[in-house]
Amino acid sequence: MRAVPTLAAIARDLRRELADCTLGPPVAHVYRPLEYAWAPHREFLERWGGAPKPVLLVGMNPGPWGMAQTGIPFGSLPIVGAWLGLEHREVGRPRSEHPRRPVEGFACRRQEVSGARLWGWARDRWKTPERFFAAMWVANYCPLLFLDRAGRNLAPDKLRAAELDRVTAPCDRALRRTVETLEARWVIGIGAWAETRIRAACSDRPVTIGRILHPSPASPLANRGWAERATSALRELGIAVP
Repeated sequence: MRAVPTLAAIARDLRRELADCTLGPPVAHVYRPLEYAWAPHREFLERWGGAPKPVLLVGMNPGPWGMAQTGIPFGSLPIVGAWLGLEHREVGRPRSEHPRRPVEGFACRRQEVSGARLWGWARDRWKTPERFFAAMWVANYCPLLFLDRAGRNLAPDKLRAAELDRVTAPCDRALRRTVETLEARWVIGIGAWAETRIRAACSDRPVTIGRILHPSPASPLANRGWAERATSALRELGIAVP
């Protein structure tokens, strides 16, 4: 488990570097789950974060019903508890919480469809988390959730250019450190934007960079056999999928 302290250190450093990052409109609220949901995130690292891991899957940023609730990337309930065995209850509240996007932690009854698809696919293909995490790791490129005044989720690419640069610089450093710590050979973006950031941060690394379709229900393609499409894309990159 030699990678665990390093992964935790990377997360703590990223949390610190983004702690004072203030953003203007259209962003009205910023959720920082590495602060208020640090306990379950640390449990995730400690239980499953041992290196090496040949494949690193990189998402964009937390969703309001996934990592924003549980501290786990794509951490849709109940899969986080039932399959990953992470049932930590110590989740606080964001500094500035939108009333339409409350953080209820592991008591949240909403399910993040993207997370249910991704972790459901991992469960169905690898059967046990031990087998999955022997081959893969799942991380979010950016640990912040951005909401507008109406409570709508804002993807990082909707930030103003100068503000986006303040976010991507520390996230790029954290991604490079994660790749090195896990000794990853493939770094795969979950969606086009994540792939773009991987290429910006890791183009000089000896890794194969690729992409799978994002499992969001907003994607018509993802609503028609996302798991099969993800499996096919990974196999085309030379990655073994059961």
